[in-house]
Amino acid sequence: MSQVLEHYKYLHTIPELGFVEHKTAAYISQRLKNAGYDVCEHVNNTTGITALYDSGKPGPTLALRADMDALGHIIDGKHCAMHTCGHDAHSSIALTTAEQIMQENIVNKGRIKFIFQPAEELGSGALAMIEGGVIDDVDMIIGLHLRPKDECPKGFASPAMYYSASTTIEVDFIGIPAHGARPHLGINALDAASLAIQAVNSLHLNPALNYSAKATRCICDAGVTNAIPAKAHVCWDLRAPTNEAMDELKAKVLNAIEFAAKSIGANANMLVSKEIPAAVIHDEVTDIIAESIKDVLGEAGLKAPIYTPGGEDFFNYPRERAHIKAGFWGLGVDLVPGLHHPDMHFDTTAMVDGVNISKACIRRVLG
Repeated sequence: MSQVLEHYKYLHTIPELGFVEHKTAAYISQRLKNAGYDVCEHVNNTTGITALYDSGKPGPTLALRADMDALGHIIDGKHCAMHTCGHDAHSSIALTTAEQIMQENIVNKGRIKFIFQPAEELGSGALAMIEGGVIDDVDMIIGLHLRPKDECPKGFASPAMYYSASTTIEVDFIGIPAHGARPHLGINALDAASLAIQAVNSLHLNPALNYSAKATRCICDAGVTNAIPAKAHVCWDLRAPTNEAMDELKAKVLNAIEFAAKSIGANANMLVSKEIPAAVIHDEVTDIIAESIKDVLGEAGLKAPIYTPGGEDFFNYPRERAHIKAGFWGLGVDLVPGLHHPDMHFDTTAMVDGVNISKACIRRVLG
């Protein structure tokens, strides 16, 4: 308990945004070195870290991945970084697991690799680590995430988290400025944005699917109240349960935006700025996690798989390296009022369950 809380209490006080997790990475790296790992820092010129232990005996390479970055919030009008998604807990659990398996000599075959990944919230951290070659030698990879209390309370864990695909589309609508008294001489970018928002809201996929496409940001200002604005910026957030459904939804959204703008003579400069794939989970790994949960929490503590509209960039690992068997599980910690909420908090004692379940997974694969 004291070990994981020590890490958490420090990491929670130094929240850092994606790709600038310098203090976080330095802290984690030093303790991994102290534990006897072969540590690689600044993976692919980022803050990413890997820690490897080779037993020297034949066997698979198992990777445990934790994310390190915090979220950006605006509190009382000021921009700040805050750990409101539990990444500090994920790193604390993985770091404690790394230390304890060395102390307890759990790894008796193969290799264990810990991946401390930057920039999960940006949706590009996993891709940066993949480009850095960190999973080229990996056979199996496991990730975890704290869960909200209403989904999975303390004392429970789910062996499989089926995240949805998520996509962010950013669009600059370009019109022609004009005086407010002479709108016929201009093309109102705000009108184009409004038409596009309504066009996207009118789209439909199979109603059996759990999907959504909604505008989440609209910025438009001519500088005065009596002028036609020439530019408007709109962001859309898309969610779909499968990668195939996301492909269909994305194509329809881009088409709707383009033709809505064209209908009044405006241009739409579209950028797909973030794409996170839907979950790809291997049954064998889910079974390993399920048995490990039962080892720690008992049969009663094993929750059913959870399906969520949330996105998780972890799933770039199996998407980019299809040979890797991936698993992702959810840990109950009585988290309220919700992820990404400025007041998010949880029962930190539940992190011990995360450590023990992680150790049980390693023992089953490499023990």
